[in-house]
Amino acid sequence: MLDNKNYLTPKEIVAELDKYIIGQKDAKRNVAIALRNRWRRMNVLSEIQGDIMPNNILMIGATGVGKTEIARRLAKIADAPFTKVEASKFTEVGYVGRDVESMVRDLVDQAVNLVKAKKQEDVKEKAQQVVEDIILDILIPPVKGKHSASSGFVLEEDNDTVPDSDEELNERTRERFREKIRSGELDERKIEINVKKAAGGNMGMVGGGMMDEVSMMNLQEMLSNMMPKKSKKRKVTIGEAKKLLIEEEASKLIDMDEVKEEAIRKAENTGIIFIDEIDKIAGGASKGGGGGPDVSREGVQRDLLPIVEGSAVSTKHGVINTDHILFIAAGAFHVSKPSDLIPEMQGRFPIRVELEDLTKDDFYHILKDPKNALTKQYEALFESEEVKLTYQDEALEEIADMAFQINSEVENIGARRLHTVMSQLLNDFLFDVPDVIGPNAQIVITKDMVKERLSKLIQNKDLSQYIL
Repeated sequence: MLDNKNYLTPKEIVAELDKYIIGQKDAKRNVAIALRNRWRRMNVLSEIQGDIMPNNILMIGATGVGKTEIARRLAKIADAPFTKVEASKFTEVGYVGRDVESMVRDLVDQAVNLVKAKKQEDVKEKAQQVVEDIILDILIPPVKGKHSASSGFVLEEDNDTVPDSDEELNERTRERFREKIRSGELDERKIEINVKKAAGGNMGMVGGGMMDEVSMMNLQEMLSNMMPKKSKKRKVTIGEAKKLLIEEEASKLIDMDEVKEEAIRKAENTGIIFIDEIDKIAGGASKGGGGGPDVSREGVQRDLLPIVEGSAVSTKHGVINTDHILFIAAGAFHVSKPSDLIPEMQGRFPIRVELEDLTKDDFYHILKDPKNALTKQYEALFESEEVKLTYQDEALEEIADMAFQINSEVENIGARRLHTVMSQLLNDFLFDVPDVIGPNAQIVITKDMVKERLSKLIQNKDLSQYIL
């Protein structure tokens, strides 16, 4: 049984998503259920556990309404391996393009990085101790015999008893310097350390381009692992030495075979693959005889099918089964419709969620509420120059209104429109800081200022089409 403490309930998942994404209740509810169902499946005790498949989700909605953000935040909440791919990057076997299995390999790489980072955190304290010993050995070599020469460093005076031997003096000096290394007092002092580097470096393509990029990377990694690691001497500060050595020492304390096994289990049971632009590989208007660039669309869908249905994929870390990976597909479906996907593909995405277009009110809340709201990002940028930026409430309403108007009249790009509007509004200030607007200044964004600075975007509709 898995501990319930680390797994959020559907309501808690939606509450977490609400901190970053405005609206789209239906989509949030469905992804929250899908995420919680994973915990439920892993807690099923009967043999049926292996037969419970995830309900893959198809998100339908215009660009900039939050499809990718929902999937990305979901993976963060679940602490799950996550990878995002564009369906249009893949081509049918035989054409130039990425192999569909590469998305599963990317997912396993993500899982390995997640597990490795967690294991490194677990052994961090032990690794720090080893790194301290390495730096101490360089600064004050340990005294082996009783009558060895004492170190060149002098122990600061204290009230302790006089040491009986060079060995005891050396030990006390080392302990004193260990405290100084920990506190960072010696971070600017330079020392010479040995840093291991992989032999061989990058190799050229083999066989006149017959190998794809992934295979080439795997081959390079395999060969570099077989070759002996060379040591290189570098003169660095103690502060840099700590950073360089900690990763090396932490890696030595980790069993990589165990990491790979755990990563594959994690990817199989909690992995999320987000397939964007799935509408680009649907038949659309050209269905029933389109040639040229459309020739491989249906082929890509047929190549994706086995992965989504569940199959074994070989990766450099081991074989992974894709049966219980959650697939979230998304597309705007302006030209094509979900029904233009081949029937088998439609059947593999049983949950369909339509994301609503953003309203004027949504834009206002997007500017105000999320933890990482664009307004807060600009506030942080100005704060770095010691300038305080504030917005009047009416100004935020006006910005939301203008963004909504431009989306309605030119091209609906959703919340991404706010980046254009905010940039147009604040770029002059960003240019003037710190030369004209010095530290401790205060900038207040008012409704009139917004109207004045953004009026060009609204007035000249002929030019607006060139604005992203």
